[in-house]
Amino acid sequence: MEHKNKLAWVTGANGLIGNYIVQAAPKSAPQWRVRALTRGHFDLLDFDVVRREFQKDKPQLVIQCAAIPTVAGALANPELARRTNVEAVKVLAELAAEIQFVFLSTDFVFDGRKGNCVETDAVNPVSLYGETKVAAEKIVLKNQRHLIIRTSINCGTSKSGTRGFNEQLRLALQKESKMKLFTDEFRCPIFAGETARAIWELADKNCAGIFHVAGAEKLSRWQIGQLLVQRRPELKLKIELGSTKDFPGPARALDTSLDISKVQKILSEPLPGLTEWLASNPNELF
Repeated sequence: MEHKNKLAWVTGANGLIGNYIVQAAPKSAPQWRVRALTRGHFDLLDFDVVRREFQKDKPQLVIQCAAIPTVAGALANPELARRTNVEAVKVLAELAAEIQFVFLSTDFVFDGRKGNCVETDAVNPVSLYGETKVAAEKIVLKNQRHLIIRTSINCGTSKSGTRGFNEQLRLALQKESKMKLFTDEFRCPIFAGETARAIWELADKNCAGIFHVAGAEKLSRWQIGQLLVQRRPELKLKIELGSTKDFPGPARALDTSLDISKVQKILSEPLPGLTEWLASNPNELF
């Protein structure tokens, strides 16, 4: 991009990844002015207001992070999930037809049977949350200029203290006397600051289509828990080995690990695995 001091919208700026994208902008994207959009500015589900604000601001880039971002959240309110994760994306993507548009998607578009998924693998979500993201991806892909970022669970420090996977796990362990962590459910966790860096660089290089942006290491929830208690030894005795086979409930995608070879070839600095990142950042909160 050769823009100087152009305006970028970042929706969902109070969320974990959205907040890191805003924080990363001065270093990773100094050519952009960022409007960090939250519910306090306007309701993304009031589409007339969204259109009016867009026409007023005339941003040259939209990074769409706002979402109902969890399987449980989507199940609890399916209609809100569809309006937020699909209909709002459609409105924004149409408004951004002539500019760059970055849509944040998920590894849960896959059914978890294969693992190490590449961008061209067939999607087959097993959750309503994944279904809404697949529907939104189809909308975004209609424009060849637009970019889809599929990511995995992101760790970090959020404004609310509840958005990062590490924060959620730590809070749960502090409340419970014991917690079983699955040894047979795999993701590619990544520090949200690394996700933000990658998004700005891909946007800067005018990348389009689908890119997997996740950690370079596949870990089970049990392994992630082990990394957490290395920083929080007081929680060590609270975690126990568990299996998804022992827990009733809706179907789970067991291995949605992402192959990140495509993005690694483009980024100036490769994405690290979570173990590597933690070793390199001993003073970061986790």
